[in-house]
Amino acid sequence: MLAAVYWPLERLWPARRQPWLRASLGTDFLFLFGQHLVWSVLALAFLVAVDARVHGALPAGLREGFLALPRALQLVAIVLLGDLAVYWFHRACHRFDVLWRFHAVHHSSQTLDWVAAHREHPVDGLLTQLTLNLPAILLGFPVEGLAALSVFRGLWAVFIHSNVRLPLGPLRYVLGAPELHHWHHAKAPGVVANYGNLSPWTDCLFGTFHLPPKGEEAWELGVPEALPRTWPLLLLSPFTRQGRQPRGWLGAPALGPVMLALLAALTFAGLSSG
Repeated sequence: MLAAVYWPLERLWPARRQPWLRASLGTDFLFLFGQHLVWSVLALAFLVAVDARVHGALPAGLREGFLALPRALQLVAIVLLGDLAVYWFHRACHRFDVLWRFHAVHHSSQTLDWVAAHREHPVDGLLTQLTLNLPAILLGFPVEGLAALSVFRGLWAVFIHSNVRLPLGPLRYVLGAPELHHWHHAKAPGVVANYGNLSPWTDCLFGTFHLPPKGEEAWELGVPEALPRTWPLLLLSPFTRQGRQPRGWLGAPALGPVMLALLAALTFAGLSSG
């Protein structure tokens, strides 16, 4: 299904002139199959385990008050909180070496398309899923209520990595767009923009939004440091390579470190309860 949708889009409206039989395509297909057949199952099992242990992490009155709201308001609140949490976690991945070691695997691709979208270290993916879903878990929102939204946003996440250039207009500020996320993957030093993959409104709010100029993309993709090119070595690279200077920064607002510390404390409290 993914190939039937995204390959024609990339042929009809390409953002870059590149062959579909490219270097490292086999490596990215291994990441694709690993993500869908192995790592997503383990991530789901982990989230279920966290969900079973966090019922005492927040005051009962807070959870009950939240669940008393209309379901539509609950959904909006969960999406906004999840987007905020993921935005700051993503910025932290570009700031702290211990997180960048895993996140760099995703940025190591020198070519972006719908297959390269799946190049992600399982630890990076697990932490991202935990950060995204933790507000819903803590507040007691039923996870099955997010199923349809998760499927749509998963497909859109593949789209913003695909080699496609389509005019989305104002929609790009709400859901993201390929040109925004392609710029986030730029190899140019000092690029610290477009961290809200599927929520560019967070970039607008915190001053990290950048809309590249129209036309064919000319910037180089990848990471400054040398990383392996094969699937097994990329999985091992966070544990074997030397440290490096962080690429980005969390910025002046104190919300970033505070939110990360709060998420860590709540996760620890939830896993320790019971």
